[in-house]
Amino acid sequence: MSYKENLKNIKALVFDVDGVFTDGSIILQPDGSMSRIMNVLDGYAIVKAIKEGFVIGIITGGNDPMVKNRMQYLGVTDIYMKSHDKMEDFEDFVSKYQFQNHEILFMGDDIPDKYVMEKVGIAACPINAVPEVKEISHYISNIHGGKGCVRDVVEQVMKAQGKWHDDNTQSI
Repeated sequence: MSYKENLKNIKALVFDVDGVFTDGSIILQPDGSMSRIMNVLDGYAIVKAIKEGFVIGIITGGNDPMVKNRMQYLGVTDIYMKSHDKMEDFEDFVSKYQFQNHEILFMGDDIPDKYVMEKVGIAACPINAVPEVKEISHYISNIHGGKGCVRDVVEQVMKAQGKWHDDNTQSI
């Protein structure tokens, strides 16, 4: 069965951050802080998805307050930072909303994401994900992490469900 047939079942989209919303690069600042760059196309898609009733989750091993601020700014409320066990946080997310695993798309790029990706309806990754993640992915975006791969999968899900249309969502 093609992953495209399963897009209509998706109610929630869950994402890793580094390597998915970002290109995985970290800019080290002189004061010791770190910076990441995120793509506005991804932000727009997240806002649009939330407006259409999709539940968005973030599960990341990172603990950068700016990442949390960005996600909250976009309207994401289910943010698991400093995740040492992504499966445990995923199970908490699923339990909170009483989702079935087949109703969830998870996009990750590296080994810590693999175990969650094996449980969901659609496992997705950017084209520059590690081979072990690509091997188990139902969909490999042709877009790199941090360059719009989140937008790619969100748009596909919403189009499959007839929910991607022109509106007045402001660019983020």
